Amino acid sequence: MLSKDTKIYVAGHNGLVGSAIWNNLLQRGYTNLVGRSHKELDLTDQVAVKQFFDEEKPDAVVLAAAFVGGIMANSLYRADFIMMNMKIQCNVISEAYAHGVKKLLFLGSTCIYPKNAPQPMKEDCLLTSPLEYTNEEYAIAKIAGLKMCESYNLQYGTNYIAVMPTNLYGPNDNFHLENSHVMPAMMRKVYLAKLIHDDAWDKIAIDLNKRPVEGVNGDASKEDILNVLAKYGIENNKVTLWGTGTPLREFLWSEDMADASVHVLLNVNFSDIIGIEKYSSVHYGVAADGVVDRNHSTGRGGYIPSLGEIRNCHINVGTGKELTIRELSELVVNAVGFEGEVAFDASKPDGTMRKLIDVSKLHSLGWTHKVEIDEGVQKLFDWYKDSLN
Repeated sequence: MLSKDTKIYVAGHNGLVGSAIWNNLLQRGYTNLVGRSHKELDLTDQVAVKQFFDEEKPDAVVLAAAFVGGIMANSLYRADFIMMNMKIQCNVISEAYAHGVKKLLFLGSTCIYPKNAPQPMKEDCLLTSPLEYTNEEYAIAKIAGLKMCESYNLQYGTNYIAVMPTNLYGPNDNFHLENSHVMPAMMRKVYLAKLIHDDAWDKIAIDLNKRPVEGVNGDASKEDILNVLAKYGIENNKVTLWGTGTPLREFLWSEDMADASVHVLLNVNFSDIIGIEKYSSVHYGVAADGVVDRNHSTGRGGYIPSLGEIRNCHINVGTGKELTIRELSELVVNAVGFEGEVAFDASKPDGTMRKLIDVSKLHSLGWTHKVEIDEGVQKLFDWYKDSLN
């Protein structure tokens, strides 16, 4: 258990999950928190990251920063998705190790799993068959991140834990239409279609001034606004969504994710996951010929024959429940009070048809979700409206 005065660096503390983790830690009495905005610290800059760790010397790190987006963004910016995320992970994890960080929590994504993985997806199905093509680069980056944590633990005896959240939503979500995830994008589209029908141009202007679309803000002409919104399937009392509406998705409220993350950070060690009581006690030296030297402990791990092959040490974080995209749209419509039409464009990709995770490992480690999807959708819309004031 980390003491209340532990200095914890939350990378990505302004984001959807990072901000929720920050608040969760504060609520638990952990006030010695360190955060940097992207403008203050570019995590893809190796020299800058080293300088930050030199100056701050955090005791624990939460790596919640990532370059993220939905199907469209993943398809358009494939090189960025793998390169940016790999740089962030390599820089933060390597500097955490170099500076003796006691505990590190890495946040990944359930897109790490194969496209046709057996459902619900257990941690052990990682790397058993091909990935979903539309987000392959992001998935590979996150797989590399969890493998970095696992490998540092095995080679150096560190205590780095990787958690793989399902689809997240909640306060501080990204509602920018060009690169947001399915739920906030859907919610904003439905809301704007309703405002067009209501002829509420003052509210449309407020919305677009807060989050411009392709550079178009609330000062633009009605014609320009309608044209740019139409590109994203937003019309007068009608919304067109990508795909058939039949894919099944699991969603987790971001504050639940934060609570699970902090629970793992404070209460779960690598030894708990691989099933041995004192992991450090089996960290023996490794001779040049690869033979484990059981007489001289060096604090280094390496391959431990008595434990067999150690892999898939990450933890799924979700609800273990799912609904179709069409059912989600109905919840959004009800929350917004939309009375228009929701259509689906079957010529556009659906992405993976089903993505439900097995959360039995998480439950065995003492944590279960609290917010159900119908309550969460309403809470998200309430937050979105408040964000426009």
